[in-house]
Amino acid sequence: MSNVSKKLSAAILSISLVTVMAGAAMAPALGIIRDHFASSSPLTVQLIVSLPAAFIIVTNLLFPLLCRHWRTRTLAIAGLTLYVVAGAGAFFVDHIGLILLLRALLGISVGMIMPLSTGLISFYFPPEEQAQMMGLVAATNQLGGVVATLLAGLLAGIGWNFAFLVYLLGLVSLLLVARHLPNEQLRPAAGRTSARSLLRFHPSVIGMLLQMCIFFVFVTNFAITAQSTTPLTPTAVTLIMVGLDLVAFVVGLGFGRLMQRFRIVIKYFAPLFFLVGFACYAFVGGTAGLLIGSILVGIANGVGVPYLNTIASIKGGRDSATTVMPLLSASLYLGQFVSPLVVTPLSRCFPGDPTAAYKVGCLLSLLFLLQVFATRHFQSLPPETKAAD
Repeated sequence: MSNVSKKLSAAILSISLVTVMAGAAMAPALGIIRDHFASSSPLTVQLIVSLPAAFIIVTNLLFPLLCRHWRTRTLAIAGLTLYVVAGAGAFFVDHIGLILLLRALLGISVGMIMPLSTGLISFYFPPEEQAQMMGLVAATNQLGGVVATLLAGLLAGIGWNFAFLVYLLGLVSLLLVARHLPNEQLRPAAGRTSARSLLRFHPSVIGMLLQMCIFFVFVTNFAITAQSTTPLTPTAVTLIMVGLDLVAFVVGLGFGRLMQRFRIVIKYFAPLFFLVGFACYAFVGGTAGLLIGSILVGIANGVGVPYLNTIASIKGGRDSATTVMPLLSASLYLGQFVSPLVVTPLSRCFPGDPTAAYKVGCLLSLLFLLQVFATRHFQSLPPETKAAD
């Protein structure tokens, strides 16, 4: 890879580093934020994590329109600037309504840049390199999750609002993008409508929806449940969540090789690891159950996201940035947004059970497994997904 390509890769990967922090970074601080806003409902506090997703979805659907008017670097700089202002701006306010407004603006900013983090890979890199790059994107996402989760948890120990300062990390990406990202003009493929794209790519789009809906059962419930059912301290809970991201990070780094070695069965990895991981949370319990479950959920997330992105990228070709990737990004954040809205009511089927959300996670994992079987069981990976030697 040339020096120019390395700089371009660094700019693209830096976008992936910050987009994951839109919601998940606040997860370790939710317990402390909930205590500060004790008069607000638990669902309102959970919206701090999930609300950005709703606005990311809307912005993603408008992404092809944005590409008609703005070039890539201009769009990325505008999105990253809004990201830093809206994300860190919550540090200065002490009203749940204003915080949610800033979280909405944060969602818009991520919607402006998220499709670029994966779509530009199909634009600049040949098919034989895309699985490796998608794995690096996923690993970088998890690295961002590790750094953001750890920092947010530590900052929340200083004060509930200090956790929002983690979004200042967006300044690093802003600098790299301004210096190294070319100002290309991306245009939607002629005659390609969102409805047609959705019909063509529905296995990946629905798969990503289920993937993130299941993963966010962990994100929105783990800190609160662990502190109420185990003697673990908030710091210990934060470290377990960081450990999960580290597992996913390592899996993402090796995703290209995993894709080569397990080409036939890798499609089943994410739902199966989710299922066993949430079963550990729900039926094993205790510190051991939390640790084993977190390792398995980390593997599921580390494999599932790059797999879905790679398959969609190969199928979408060079137009992926303006066709399938906005749909996949919208689906990813739709899963994050609807997760607590689906899981909370279903959890009432297990009254008085502190692990009810994890049992719902098991049921959703079974649904994910059925979806994979129905849409991909008789399909094999295209040869282009083999990582370059």
